[in-house]
Amino acid sequence: MLGRSRGGQTSKVHIAGERRCRPLAVILTEGQAADSPQFIPVLKKVRVPGPVGRPRTRPDAVAGDKAYSSRGNRSHLRERHIKVVIPEKRDQAANRKKKGSRGGRPVAHDTELYKERNTVERLINRLKAWRGITTRFDKTPESYLAGLHLRASMIWIKELAKTTP
Repeated sequence: MLGRSRGGQTSKVHIAGERRCRPLAVILTEGQAADSPQFIPVLKKVRVPGPVGRPRTRPDAVAGDKAYSSRGNRSHLRERHIKVVIPEKRDQAANRKKKGSRGGRPVAHDTELYKERNTVERLINRLKAWRGITTRFDKTPESYLAGLHLRASMIWIKELAKTTP
């Protein structure tokens, strides 16, 4: 699941998380940066932990909101054989329909899997539960990103402590 959050007035946090609301990858960009171009860089940082062996770099499916709906993002996921769970924007659908048969097929969309996209929103809320992230005390992007990584590590440690006997 991919999402984004405003991290202060001049930065934006792009994050990938898994179904248990644990962070997999975090990227910090300028606040005015568009969301869609950050999709592939965030996805390249994802490492899906498994029970044994090294982490996988290719998740089974990726869910995102309409901000990540673009031909380039969809083709990147198809090339890597990753299921796309991103709804199509209205203007993209209208342009496709306007082209008629040359516009291509409508985008397939798994609505049941898309309902789980709220896990990334809950993950962002877990990150922002730490006051330093919410209020953006850190003035430099580097220290703010370090705080994000620290908070992400704390989430993972807390979750792993629950499952370990």
